[in-house]
Amino acid sequence: MKKEKHTIRRAGFEDAEKIFDLIKAFPKEVLARPISDIVQNIDRFLVCENDTDITGTISWKILPEIGRPKNPSVELQSLAVDPDHQTEGVGSSLIKAAIEQIMILHPAQCVVLTFTPEVFAKHGFKEVPKETMMHKLYAGCINCTKYDSPFTCPEVAMVLDYKD
Repeated sequence: MKKEKHTIRRAGFEDAEKIFDLIKAFPKEVLARPISDIVQNIDRFLVCENDTDITGTISWKILPEIGRPKNPSVELQSLAVDPDHQTEGVGSSLIKAAIEQIMILHPAQCVVLTFTPEVFAKHGFKEVPKETMMHKLYAGCINCTKYDSPFTCPEVAMVLDYKD
């Protein structure tokens, strides 16, 4: 069996539908995103492609701050890997590539809410109480339709600090 080569690259508009389909394939694990949101934020998406198809995606979002940025945070979002390629290191490669892109911005930290903390722990993320991420909870979780409160959501809050 021929081993396929995976390449991580920035997403383009032509990738939006495949990204949408990948995210939609994980309704319990990944927050749904309308195709219009994906298109609007396509410059913050990476994709992994093999010889024939896109096998994974990840994106990031700059979290809001009031006034001058003192501790800017960036959130990793929408990590989704085709089930046929989940044991090939695609997710890990996407996380690493996204972190490299985010570091260019010089944030204080990168945050993630995840059902798979062990995956992010391999990249230096540490579990933190959700109360330490109120900006994230306010910006995103407040509109979640899956849980009645961010504090009843089973996702694990994790942070990768850049300024230690």
